[in-house]
Amino acid sequence: MKKTVLTYGPIAGVIIVLLMALFIGLMSKEQDFQMGEILGYASMIVALSTIFVGIRKYRDDELGGMITFGKAFQVGLLITLVASAIYVAAWMFYSAGGGADEMMTAFLDQTVEKMKASGATEAEISAKVTEMEQFQEMYKNPIVKIGITFLEIFPVGLIISLIAAALLRKTEANVAAAS
Repeated sequence: MKKTVLTYGPIAGVIIVLLMALFIGLMSKEQDFQMGEILGYASMIVALSTIFVGIRKYRDDELGGMITFGKAFQVGLLITLVASAIYVAAWMFYSAGGGADEMMTAFLDQTVEKMKASGATEAEISAKVTEMEQFQEMYKNPIVKIGITFLEIFPVGLIISLIAAALLRKTEANVAAAS
C-alpha cells in the first residue's frame, strides 16, 4: 500500500500544483474570483482522480483483484493526505512571496465593487470590508493559513475516496454473486 500511496499521492499533488500555478498565472486582478474558485475545485477533482487509479492498481496488483470498502477507503484517504500536504506546501510557498496578500486585496476590491453595483448600502459594504479585513489579519497566522488551505482540498479528496472505495470494492462474495 505504501508504494501505491507514495506514487499516486505525489502525482495528484503535482497535478494540482501545476494547475494552480497555471490558473494563477492566467488570472488577472480584474478577473472574476468566482470563476477562479470553480476552476480551482475542478482542478482538484481532476488531480484527485488519481485516487481511482491508485485504488484499482493496488486492488489488482497487490491484492489479487479483491479489496474491501475499508481498505480501498484507507488507500484513497492516504493518497488524499499526501496530495493535500503538497498542495498546502505549495500554497505556503506562494503566499510567502506575497501572492496570497495581493489576491486577497484584489478579492476585497472586487467584492466591494459588486456590492456597490448591486445597490448595497454603505453600512453593508463597511461591515463586509471589516469582516474581510479581520479574516486577512487572521490569515497571517501560518497555522490558520495551513488549516484553511488544507480544508480547501481535503474534503474533495475525502468525497472522491468514498466514491472510489464504493465503486472499486470487490470481495469474494461480490465476485461469486456476479458469476
